[in-house]
Amino acid sequence: MRPGLPHTELSGFEPELTGEERTLQQAVHAFAADVLRPAGRTLDGMTAQEVVGQGSPFWDVHAIAAKSGLGAEAEDDSLPPERLARMTAIAVEELGWGDAGLAVSLGVGGFPSLLARRTGNAELIDLCEGRLGCWIGSQPDRGSDGLSLYPNERHPHATHGNKGNLTARVRGGDVVIDGQSSAWVSNGPVAEVGLASVCADYGEGFYDEEGHPHGIEVIVPLDLPGVSRGKPLEKLGKRALPQGEIFFDSVKIPLRYALSARDGYWRGHAATWSSAGAAMGQVMAGLARAAFEMALGYVHERRQGGALLAEHQLVQYRLGRLGSQVETIRAVSRRATEYTALTPARHPYYTAQSKAMCTDLAFQVADEALQLMGANGLTREYPAEKLFRDARAARIEDGENHLLTMKFGHLASLLHQDGRFRG
Repeated sequence: MRPGLPHTELSGFEPELTGEERTLQQAVHAFAADVLRPAGRTLDGMTAQEVVGQGSPFWDVHAIAAKSGLGAEAEDDSLPPERLARMTAIAVEELGWGDAGLAVSLGVGGFPSLLARRTGNAELIDLCEGRLGCWIGSQPDRGSDGLSLYPNERHPHATHGNKGNLTARVRGGDVVIDGQSSAWVSNGPVAEVGLASVCADYGEGFYDEEGHPHGIEVIVPLDLPGVSRGKPLEKLGKRALPQGEIFFDSVKIPLRYALSARDGYWRGHAATWSSAGAAMGQVMAGLARAAFEMALGYVHERRQGGALLAEHQLVQYRLGRLGSQVETIRAVSRRATEYTALTPARHPYYTAQSKAMCTDLAFQVADEALQLMGANGLTREYPAEKLFRDARAARIEDGENHLLTMKFGHLASLLHQDGRFRG
């Protein structure tokens, strides 16, 4: 007797889901299909200013998500960590399947609220509740190099780290921020509250004895005097995600709004960055799956050489490669999610490596899916070219992939020097 077809779930080769997991997946999938996909395609054809304008579908997406209890701030901390990690990965993959740009907007929109709730600080929780958020982590002159955790990562000609032009001065009970963010702050043009990760001077200068910058992570209400915005950025991909710079002119915040400061800054910043890297992998698992499904449907409709494309062996091989890459992305993103949630000492260079690998593979999937569709893949009639552009943007977003891979190599070297990974 021939074997039957294997067990699959909505997302493919998933081990059998529990009833709770399947209910969550189906609910988020319906939201992704009915709300995110159509809104994402509409927003993709609008100008950046129109995306954030009154009456834009962008606002409808956030309103529906809030009403439905979706978004990063909806994390259920009553679940055991391993259950929460698995359910989060399942849900975020479905959001990425719907639209990667809107998935990121929803995630970062709840990021300040999520981290505030993790502190248990009632004042910060109330400050962020119901307010659209952003993460202010990059600057015009301090991008991926601002993610360097160790002094010996600097170029040998650099006498100290790069503090950037967006900095904080901490005096007494106040934090004063000056400078500007980069133009790549997700939700930057419209956010009401931000999580700012910046270098800080506590009264002894910006650098320690090794030339490494001090820093602070602080919640910033973005309606304070001295805060202003640039124009929303016109960009290649993830056009449904508004991005833009934020300017700070002596913006004063109470020090009690800090999530991590002084000696605790780098560990706090590393933990924040770990969560972001793991989430990006989950989003890209969804995007890659969407591209694979699109190509799979197309080759079962298009005829070439007297037969369906799907009946040609070379096409079957190419489909096999695509499916394998989708499964690899899901496996890597899930492993990074579990590691970040369960390890006693998470590390962002591990999740950065997973982000780099997942986004590189997702781009390959989107590229090959478009290629299988031939000239039709290049037209706006099919969303393959949008997925291609969205995937391309992700290879730079949240850290440029070559630099992130280099950091993982540096981490491997540090572990070897510590006596690990020696067989």
